[in-house]
Amino acid sequence: MSDNKLCEETYFNKFYIEHVQSASNFAYYKCGDKDGALDFVQDAFSKIWQNCSKIDFTKAKSYLFTTINNLFLNTVKHKKVVMEYAKAAPYVDKTNESPEYILEEEEFKKKLQHAISLLSDAQREVFLMNRIDGKKYREIAELLDISQKAVEKRMSGALKVLREHIENI
Repeated sequence: MSDNKLCEETYFNKFYIEHVQSASNFAYYKCGDKDGALDFVQDAFSKIWQNCSKIDFTKAKSYLFTTINNLFLNTVKHKKVVMEYAKAAPYVDKTNESPEYILEEEEFKKKLQHAISLLSDAQREVFLMNRIDGKKYREIAELLDISQKAVEKRMSGALKVLREHIENI
């Protein structure tokens, strides 16, 4: 295949078929989410199609994987900005909630933050990855390079500490 053939639909389809599975695996490895991975792969192939005349066919595979990686990093950066904004702007329209409820909610948040600060670093890391990031024990074990049992033990310890310091949990 020559360099300018990537813009021809038949050659692009062949390129897609050859690389979609490995690209999907790579994207899943990066984000740990099947749907998110498929979105990254679809966006990456779309960018290749849009820029096919500018891409050397011999470098198309590396362009594909670099694009997936950049899309993932952009998503992480966006989530970070959203989280920072949410922290910086604690006011949310709570006009439908009673003042007592709002006060109780604020007190609970303070108690929870204090209780989380009492956790060991290992417990805090596992707790936040599970409860905030929504990761499964198996995923946490792989990321931290520990056994799933170790994750379960850390989580159990974390929940025990939280129960001791926060009533009604």
